[in-house]
Amino acid sequence: MAGVRSPFVVVMGHVDVGKTLLLDKIRGTSVAYREPGMITQHIGMSFVPWQAVEKFAGPLVDRLRLRGRIWIPGFLFIDTPGHAAFSNLRKRGGSVADLAILVVDITSGLEDQGVESLKLIQSRGVPFVIAANKLDRIYGWKSVENRPFLFAVEDQEWHAVATLEERIGKLIEELSKFGIEADRYDRVRDFSKQVPIVPTSAVTGEGIADLLLVLAGVSQRFIPKEKLQVGEGPARGVVMEVKEERGLGVVADAIIYDGRLRKGDTIVTAGLEGPKEAKVRMLIMPKPLEEMRDPEDRFMAVEEVKAAAGVRIVADGLEGVVAGAPLLAVWSLQDLPNARRLVGEEISEIKIESDREGVIVRADTFGTLESTVLFLRQQGVPVRKADVGPPTHKDVVEAVLSRRKNPAFGVILAFNVKIPPDVEKEATSSGIKIIRGEILYRIFDEYLKWSQEVRTKTIEQILSQLTRPGKIQILPGFVFRRSDPVIVGVKVLAGTIKPGVTLVKDGREVGKIMQIQKQGKPVNEAAVGDEVAISIQGDVMVGRQIKEGDVLYVYVPDEQAREWLFKYKQYLRDDEKKALEEFLKARKSAHQ
Repeated sequence: MAGVRSPFVVVMGHVDVGKTLLLDKIRGTSVAYREPGMITQHIGMSFVPWQAVEKFAGPLVDRLRLRGRIWIPGFLFIDTPGHAAFSNLRKRGGSVADLAILVVDITSGLEDQGVESLKLIQSRGVPFVIAANKLDRIYGWKSVENRPFLFAVEDQEWHAVATLEERIGKLIEELSKFGIEADRYDRVRDFSKQVPIVPTSAVTGEGIADLLLVLAGVSQRFIPKEKLQVGEGPARGVVMEVKEERGLGVVADAIIYDGRLRKGDTIVTAGLEGPKEAKVRMLIMPKPLEEMRDPEDRFMAVEEVKAAAGVRIVADGLEGVVAGAPLLAVWSLQDLPNARRLVGEEISEIKIESDREGVIVRADTFGTLESTVLFLRQQGVPVRKADVGPPTHKDVVEAVLSRRKNPAFGVILAFNVKIPPDVEKEATSSGIKIIRGEILYRIFDEYLKWSQEVRTKTIEQILSQLTRPGKIQILPGFVFRRSDPVIVGVKVLAGTIKPGVTLVKDGREVGKIMQIQKQGKPVNEAAVGDEVAISIQGDVMVGRQIKEGDVLYVYVPDEQAREWLFKYKQYLRDDEKKALEEFLKARKSAHQ
């Protein structure tokens, strides 16, 4: 074993909540308190050593009695804040991210992307801490640069503390709606049940010391030590971003979480079509801070990188590699087939191709695709097909097939991808709904709303094909014609009657309603309580088969009666249920 690496920490939250500023402040602490050679730079990652944190937060370290009790080397902060970065930090069976900081604006609470981030963190099961940022915006709050929150709160006027408490209370309430129990960090009694809230200011640096110490505490308690152990073998990592660099061609920014990656190594990763191989030509890292002379000269080539590290890989064969793909280094050619198999298996766990009913999912990276599928599964929505990249004609065909089994599955959910105009056109003409967006839970909410509408419409269609139960009484003194056709006044005692339905008396058919008139005008139906005139066609005569005062029922065919009773009972009113039961009872007696 090469030793223990620092935990990976991802910073997430709504736009403009101060994520980048907070990261800058955290990095600033380590720059200001570093010792020569201690600060290391990475691509898309910054390392904050524990010694720097201990120096920066000295008095608080002593107050919380943490000196000498922390064994993690420091923190590796993922520099690209946001849910896409978090999603792409994926590895088989979990997340590369060990911890997350959810940054919330204390003045406005959880917002769209905050909720999104929260749901993603929950779906991946990553321990997290909440930074209730913009503490300096609390009315009457007196700030002192970089002061720990625990010291700052003792030095405030009562009304500033009261405002802060009210805001924290609101946040706790909001979080509870998502099944999360939280409290101000110094009041948390059980960190395994409660999420700590640390008030911070990315502007003044207040609370940053508390945040780092709480992170250290949480990481030591909830990250198994073996998860942080790194070996000396071939590198294992994940691709964060693929881009074209002037003079270098296609490069991949990757995070190496185990082993070593060397110049000249073969790496196996994945594109849209499956596993891909590439030969490493160059490994690029940012220069140490002391050596940065000008922006053009910020990077240097290195011979190898050791986990944990963020590195830019220049290699032949990276075209078409997708972010969120696994990355395995291969040191011996005989290990290549195995590496390809492992990458292939990992990708096939994310991509779904099946013939079962379910929705079609498209996303921009393997990471966001996996997050989307995870999220849908947790909400009980089946997936027929899931893949990376824009929707295709084949997806529309698949959605049409899925819709045949269930109309609510005739949909393509597209996360962060463009819809080709011809595919959109085909979807529209095939009656397939495309729901696209950049916020995962919003897409899901829109889908739920739409599928609910579809279900309602489908059920309405089915119910419109079924005969509704009904019960009428012939009103004494309202016989307008005795036969050919019979015309009588009736009162609807239960349910509904419509032209075309057959009437029965004592379980035996008497004739069909031809027309219904209400106050001299024809109507399409009459409901419980209505008094109307009806004409009955058939071999029926008042005084013989039927007479004044008789109660008649609407004839419901056996097959439909079963459907009402076993499938759609909740769509019948109580009076209709009663009428149906009475009708079936009379039918049974008549046939005995």
